[in-house]
Amino acid sequence: MALLKDINIEIVRSIAQRPCAPRARGPQGAIEARELLPRTITFIGLLCNICVIMAVMAKELIEFEHYVHNVLDLHVTTKPWPQVARLPFFLRDQYAFFETRILEAPCLLVMDQGEREPAPATVRKHLDQLLQYWNGEIVYVRNQVTTYNRKRLIEQKVPFVIPGNQMYLPMLGIDLREHYRKALAGTLTLKPSTQALLIHMLLRRAPGDRLTPLETALELGYTPMTMTRAFSELEGAGLVGIFKEGRERCLYVPRTRRELWDQAQPLMRSPVREKVLAKLPPNHRPGPFSGLTGLARYTDLAAPEHPIFAVTTGEWTALQKTTGIEKIPHREPGTSEVEIWSYPPQWFAQEDVVDRLSLFLSLKNDPDERIAASLDEMMAQVKW
Repeated sequence: MALLKDINIEIVRSIAQRPCAPRARGPQGAIEARELLPRTITFIGLLCNICVIMAVMAKELIEFEHYVHNVLDLHVTTKPWPQVARLPFFLRDQYAFFETRILEAPCLLVMDQGEREPAPATVRKHLDQLLQYWNGEIVYVRNQVTTYNRKRLIEQKVPFVIPGNQMYLPMLGIDLREHYRKALAGTLTLKPSTQALLIHMLLRRAPGDRLTPLETALELGYTPMTMTRAFSELEGAGLVGIFKEGRERCLYVPRTRRELWDQAQPLMRSPVREKVLAKLPPNHRPGPFSGLTGLARYTDLAAPEHPIFAVTTGEWTALQKTTGIEKIPHREPGTSEVEIWSYPPQWFAQEDVVDRLSLFLSLKNDPDERIAASLDEMMAQVKW
């Protein structure tokens, strides 16, 4: 594999091709031998340096190929880019360049060989300069990047791969999602715990925020194991990225909240598991307003005659035990509708109404045009 950096090749050539006079015998020959010795040592040192570079580059390329295979279930191959000689010297000195294809998209891998981590703005500038030499996608590759600089690379819209840790390829996002959906055949919707995590991210987290299973478990009331599975499900759906920080598995969102919402909607379900009618005790509100009552609170839609509330299965069971209420088959005066949700509606409720995103998911399939118009009005209020 041609992995030699241009600068070392030229130095070796210059030393190897430098003319030497015929060696003399006697004292003069000893002097010439002493003069030749430093050149020979330099030449051998440079060859050793080249061998080290070749070994390191081969290892990094193998790690890149394995990482892409493990994350995307894709087999990719790399080869040296033959146009390197056209580049400015400072680019050739800082990076090694290889061609590959990811989901049929031609990509130029820009592998950072510098000891010091460059500023993300500098990387962005270098990638922009490469656009005049390469007609395709450009991906920055480095074996280690600090958490702070990862966020800055995302802010600079720099596609990057840190083998074994993190992958951010926004330009291939649509194809990646399609790939994942094919790989996850049979998984049509997210699990309730995964959807709850996703709504938590959409309402309370900023793009680039770092989340861990333990942190989100404490915030949402699930177990760390449940959140670990939710992380994997979101990653498998192509909605988030995962990287390791020490032994900790971390999640990040490589896109805006609005983009994440638009891309996740086909995989999200209504949180309503069951609807029941019941006569509640006077002035008793078992949970936040939901359904058309909740929509009326957010918009100009007229509220229904019978109020609608949202509770969990556990809350409904406890309500039946403490008040003795029972389900009734038909609407009567004083009847309320209770929606039993798959995740706690009060987690994301705003004042006394369920959150807009969950409410939208619960009503989006209603054929009533008035409701559809009110949903549009409500979603326009969301501050992404």
